Amino acid sequence: MGNCLHGDVKGGKQAIGGVQQRPTSTTAVANNAALNDAVDFFFRSRGQYPLFSQIELTLSASNLIDCDITSKSDPMAVMYLMKKDGKLEEIGRTEVILNSLNPSWIEKITVSFQFEVVQTLVFHVYDVDTRFHNAPVKTLKLKDQDFLGEATCVLSEIMTRPNRTVSLSLTCNNNRHLGTLSVLAEETTASKTVADINFRCVNLDNKDLFSKSDPFLRISRIVESNAAVPICRTEVVDNNLNPIWRPVCLTMQQFGSKDTPLVIECFDFNTSGNHELIGRTEKSVAELERLSLQKEAANFVYPSLSHGRNKVLKGQLIVDRFVEKVQYSFLDYISSGFELNLMVAVDFTASNGDPRTPSSLHYIDPSGRSNSYQQAIMEVGEVIQFYDSDKRFPAWGFGGRTSNGIVSHAFNLNGASYGDEVVGVEGIMAAYASALRNVALAGPTLFSHVVDKAANIASQSLSQNSPKYYVLLIITDGVLTDMAGTVDALVRASDLPLSVLIVGVGNTDFKQMEMLDADNGRRLESSTGRIATRDIVQFVPMKDIHSGQVSVVQALLEELPGQFLSYVRSRNINPLGAPAI
Repeated sequence: MGNCLHGDVKGGKQAIGGVQQRPTSTTAVANNAALNDAVDFFFRSRGQYPLFSQIELTLSASNLIDCDITSKSDPMAVMYLMKKDGKLEEIGRTEVILNSLNPSWIEKITVSFQFEVVQTLVFHVYDVDTRFHNAPVKTLKLKDQDFLGEATCVLSEIMTRPNRTVSLSLTCNNNRHLGTLSVLAEETTASKTVADINFRCVNLDNKDLFSKSDPFLRISRIVESNAAVPICRTEVVDNNLNPIWRPVCLTMQQFGSKDTPLVIECFDFNTSGNHELIGRTEKSVAELERLSLQKEAANFVYPSLSHGRNKVLKGQLIVDRFVEKVQYSFLDYISSGFELNLMVAVDFTASNGDPRTPSSLHYIDPSGRSNSYQQAIMEVGEVIQFYDSDKRFPAWGFGGRTSNGIVSHAFNLNGASYGDEVVGVEGIMAAYASALRNVALAGPTLFSHVVDKAANIASQSLSQNSPKYYVLLIITDGVLTDMAGTVDALVRASDLPLSVLIVGVGNTDFKQMEMLDADNGRRLESSTGRIATRDIVQFVPMKDIHSGQVSVVQALLEELPGQFLSYVRSRNINPLGAPAI
């Protein structure tokens, strides 16, 4: 569920789809399967202009099999793209819906519809184990979940239907029918308009016997077929008949136009999954704005079971705040003149192995074959340097014994006493090769020194109000000695215009690196108890890239746009020359 997870509510009670929209898809994969404007910009700059339309898929299912004994299944859907070699490449996941055999997922899956390519989509539905209900779906290991069925179709099959909807039979090994999966496709809009809305309710009916209701709102958009497609759900407010919810952020992609009817339903949350309707109302975004301006309330109604008049309830929906604004994209900033500046740090610790032996990650092969570090520098550098305006990179080594006999945790890779910059990827490669001849591998492995060094550069730039954002690339074998010190340095740096991209080489257990990459939904916490302002770390194991699981471009740029936007948006920084939001 990406950014929609809140760490202080239990599984099943989180807000979905309306909490500060993701700046780019976090599940982007190769072949333009999902939109990431940083990736798209990279390819287009090289003259690659694929003919495609961005499509959002909404999934729902009915009559799923029940794998739980004392409750219903807790389904999640995963979508794959079948590659030419028959392998499946994951595109995205929905949220988990608790205790439901007829789920309507809110989290959309984005895919690029390429007109000239046959794109076979494969859908897997899983029953997520209770142990993982608080975990972000991105981190779930599918082998730990119960398989509920598979369905397959070609994307063009959906796009050519009059209502762009297909119903697919879920099966297992092509055997018995295990339920139905419905897929609705809608083209994405390019609008940057978003609406920030604060909802609250008063005088809700109490649906519980020994306590008060636990209300949440579900917002759905009415589409051409007159069906209601859920686009957002608030968090659950426990034991409260006058709930106030966190702000909801809706994009025009979600609500269509300001005049599109929205169905707003208030439910009483039940752990059984049988959430009880408290009341509903139908309002467009324009009408919600009018309610806010005129400080009026909308009464909920309860649908008549006998097709008579709906019962008007005393419970009311109130819009305390409505703000329509522009949400700028990563490319808006880059094209306006914001610069990304790359810094590089290379691991020279002894855990990499003696550079004179072929088993070493630093071994220089006389035949000219690149070692693991050279491969990482070349492949990573080509992508990242594209966004660096002057191609001049501060480059350091750490964990090596330099010519003065002292172990340094942030020495200049070029060997110079003053001046740490090299020019281009070729400059990094030359400085690296020279350092291997003049620096002895040592230890321990400390990241904190190079993180602090990068943070100082970013801090100086910030004090000068420079339109720059920095990316520290750390290439390492993953054996970290100063975990606490590194976390402290990263937490301190989280306020600065800085991201840290850690690329792991070799086949080491990278659990420490994965802990630094806060993909578990929890921000890093320092030894003094300070919580990181935002997630600034991304970890990429090169073995995943070389095995073909993900392309180097997608892997490296997956989180960078989001980290960049989280920084500029938190400081209300606009693109250069753009009007204030």
